[in-house]
Amino acid sequence: MRKDLISGLVLLAGAGTYYAWAGEIADSTLSDEVGAAGLPHVLAIVLAILGILLMGRTLLASQARQVAAGADDDEGDARLPRAVGFLLFGAAYVILLPFVGYVIGTALLIGGIALYEGAPRTWIVPVAAIGGGIFYWAVFVKLLGVHQPAGSLVQGLF
Repeated sequence: MRKDLISGLVLLAGAGTYYAWAGEIADSTLSDEVGAAGLPHVLAIVLAILGILLMGRTLLASQARQVAAGADDDEGDARLPRAVGFLLFGAAYVILLPFVGYVIGTALLIGGIALYEGAPRTWIVPVAAIGGGIFYWAVFVKLLGVHQPAGSLVQGLF
């Protein structure tokens, strides 16, 4: 909550600074009625609005939490076990990656975390996991050219 409030203040201060600096952009002889600083001013205003909305949402959430202060907060007690669970998923991913390869390892990671977070056990989880593994492979290997391990298990099969 405090981080969101501070972030909103930083956004607001950054928007004000950006707006002031954008006003120093010189107009050229080719500029229209909006001028060279028109778009930067609009962007600064949008940034200020987002900062104000973030602070407002934080303050409203704070009031809602104070109203519901009598309710038990089970999530606060479960932070450490949840973090350890995510750490174990990451460790298993790093250990299995050289054997099963990037696509299968990423699909297993996506599916495992989805089930760990309480996703319903339907056909959607494996389809999303396989699709996610293929998507990340396409982005990193094909689009960005970052080579990922194929896996000794997969290399032996083909």
